[in-house]
Amino acid sequence: MDSYQTSLKGVAKKSLDVNSNRPVIIWLLTGCTLIFIMVIVGGITRLTHSGLSISNYKLISGTIPPMNEQEWVEAFELYKQYPEYQKLNFHFDLEDFKDIYFWEWLHRVIGRFIGLVFIIPFLFFWISKKLNRPILKKCLILLLMGGFQGFLGWYMVKSGLVDRPDVSHYRLAAHLSTAFLTFAFCLWVALDLIFPKRREVNKRFRNTIRVGLVILMIQIVWGAFVAGLDAGFIHNHWPLMNEGKLIHETVYIEQQPILKNFIEGRSGVQFIHRYLAYLVVGIIVFMWFKARRMTLTLPQQQGLNALLILVGLQFLLGVLTLIWAVPVWLGVVHQVGAFFLLAGMTFTLHQFSK
Repeated sequence: MDSYQTSLKGVAKKSLDVNSNRPVIIWLLTGCTLIFIMVIVGGITRLTHSGLSISNYKLISGTIPPMNEQEWVEAFELYKQYPEYQKLNFHFDLEDFKDIYFWEWLHRVIGRFIGLVFIIPFLFFWISKKLNRPILKKCLILLLMGGFQGFLGWYMVKSGLVDRPDVSHYRLAAHLSTAFLTFAFCLWVALDLIFPKRREVNKRFRNTIRVGLVILMIQIVWGAFVAGLDAGFIHNHWPLMNEGKLIHETVYIEQQPILKNFIEGRSGVQFIHRYLAYLVVGIIVFMWFKARRMTLTLPQQQGLNALLILVGLQFLLGVLTLIWAVPVWLGVVHQVGAFFLLAGMTFTLHQFSK
């Protein structure tokens, strides 16, 4: 009877904690949603080659797009001064320019909006003492990550305005990875408030999930390398990289030293991305089978089941994206799949952590 009453008190306390923190939870989950939308628009921007259409950066006035024909002509003339127009898009007319301008403008506007959504409620919750000390520290880290993400966006675009009519794939990977990490950390802070109860932890299994999360983040980095180098447009076969040839025979040596092929060569980068996909699938399947021998809470079981489904779908999307030579819609869906997989991994790790 005493244990039953204790259990009831624990449930009541958890419900009270969640209710008192509900505005903060909604704020954090809204931030996660906006980052998700931001990454989708960023993926479309990349796949439509729109990222260098706005060659200057104006924090306030840049929020408003050209409003009349004269302003459009001025923006187009500015675009003509940079390598992308001079070397690739010299055939563009004003209407072509407007098409690519839209996606980059929308991407930047969403970024500014996210900044406001994070900063203004944060100040309100801070002043009204809605944030305890641990959550306050995490929210400050979250704001710093968001600011750094904005800086990396500018730094990435800058790399495509000098000599090459394309952004550095290293800077693209840094920009994308930081967005994913910011999303994961924001979700983690929200989960701290949704699931405040401390759990007994199987440290070995928790560490396995941590390894899986690290491998997944490395895979996301190499996915950004594939996108930045347009490596998805070659070797459009599966499971072999070239029809009728062994996989290891198709990693062409493009440069010296040889290891640079796997971070700068299109064949090598795609090779790593393919094999990391098998590794991600393998570790999640291993986690799922290993957990069958354990006594799990309902959220823990749901997290592992979701991971198994998500990794299967993401693997299928990756194969289809490759063999169909990266159509824009499928490239975006594949990136969305990576986002959901990261969310599932973050949730599952949280459920197996104190």
